[in-house]
Amino acid sequence: MEISEKRTPFSIKNIFKSDYEHWDGAPRINIYLLRLMFILMVVFLGKDSWTHILSFKGTWNPSNAMAWCIWASYSVLAILGIIHPLKMLPVVMLEIFYKVLWLIIVAYPLWKSNQLTGSPAEGMTNAFLWVLLPMIAMPWKYFFKEYILPSKRNK
Repeated sequence: MEISEKRTPFSIKNIFKSDYEHWDGAPRINIYLLRLMFILMVVFLGKDSWTHILSFKGTWNPSNAMAWCIWASYSVLAILGIIHPLKMLPVVMLEIFYKVLWLIIVAYPLWKSNQLTGSPAEGMTNAFLWVLLPMIAMPWKYFFKEYILPSKRNK
């Protein structure tokens, strides 16, 4: 039996290299981290948001309901992200942007004035600080090449 495809041996060094054969130039480490991030979104965000939505009794506050519905939608889209991580990068970018923006306009002023600890925003701040994972997982060079500055070849 002959192997027609040359396989790159697994090594720590190779997971940091751009993989043009399988991932259009995105390093494998970013693919692994993106999949981990999407799995965590399905497990934790999905569990929390869907449990809250399905067990809620009473009348929803429209803004509160919108937030829960968005998070539940994220958990469903994360399933696609596990399968197709590079196609879901705009969702990752949205997550990065809204969390960083919230940390800047809500958490930072509270922290700066020593009012964050014990405030209603403390729990969400702790959750949103995990935005570092998608920031690290994002294959930034690939993202800019494909989504921000696409060449005529990529269109």
